[in-house]
Amino acid sequence: MEKLKGYILAALAAAAYGTNPAFAVPLYEDGMNPNTVLLFRYVLGIPLLALLMLGRHISFALPKSTVGPTVILGLLMATSSLTLFESYNYMNSGIASTLLFVYPVMVAIIMMFFFHEKNGPSLYICLAIMFVGLFLLVNPSGGMTLSPFGCLLVMVSALTYALYIVFVNVSKKIRDIPTSKLLFYVLIWGSLLFFVNISLGNPLTLPQKGINWVNLSALAVIPTLLSLAFTTAAIQMIGSTPTAILGSLEPVSAVLLSVFFLKQPISVLEIVGGSLIVIATIVVINDKRIDKAILSVRKMFPLDSILHPHRRK
Repeated sequence: MEKLKGYILAALAAAAYGTNPAFAVPLYEDGMNPNTVLLFRYVLGIPLLALLMLGRHISFALPKSTVGPTVILGLLMATSSLTLFESYNYMNSGIASTLLFVYPVMVAIIMMFFFHEKNGPSLYICLAIMFVGLFLLVNPSGGMTLSPFGCLLVMVSALTYALYIVFVNVSKKIRDIPTSKLLFYVLIWGSLLFFVNISLGNPLTLPQKGINWVNLSALAVIPTLLSLAFTTAAIQMIGSTPTAILGSLEPVSAVLLSVFFLKQPISVLEIVGGSLIVIATIVVINDKRIDKAILSVRKMFPLDSILHPHRRK
């Protein structure tokens, strides 16, 4: 029963994060810009996290040695959020959320080249699938192509989020910080980036309608706090791998909301391309099992002996 609850929570966490465009795009249509939307999202999320920490009796004290790392994490997260939200102005928001899902592949590559983490043949299979998916996404049917700048923004978002995950994984100082406390400071430091953008001339566009405040509050609660809480609980119940696999529902929910709620068009090729990216991510997450299966097949049918039968003893 607990495992079933864990799977449900993991699916809800992914679906919750996929609601980002559903709440952000209507705000753009009413004149708000991505920088202001994210500023409100972060600022509204901070007191909610503070209440969560108080309820769990988590100290707000932050050791001096962790200030620098949390600042870096905050800036990485804010950059990832800003570039993703900016991409919604250039392309279908559901497709943008699907493209973002290349970040697990980026994590695997970064860990392999910079931290000497060993990877098997599944990584190369995954990269091949991912590139086919990306090709289909940027070359949809009907003679239209996605905005190259929009795609670039999503890739920057995926890369900065991948760096965020790697930093959290490899930093011993960060590992000991409770999740809610870490996110509390990530939102504080990240919000500074949006204030800097305003000081540099990016206009502050205030909500003009009551529904805008509803959308802003929903951004702070559903894809931020609820997604985090559900993810943490799911990991404790079923582990990180199944939770990550169910994370593939994130772009699925984003695409469905974009098509049915925001009425954004989508082609068959875009659906196939997005599905391939999700498959590539699942391959990365299950790399050990897939590598083991490939090794078993290679032992059963040794390629060298087939290509060079004269080498057999």
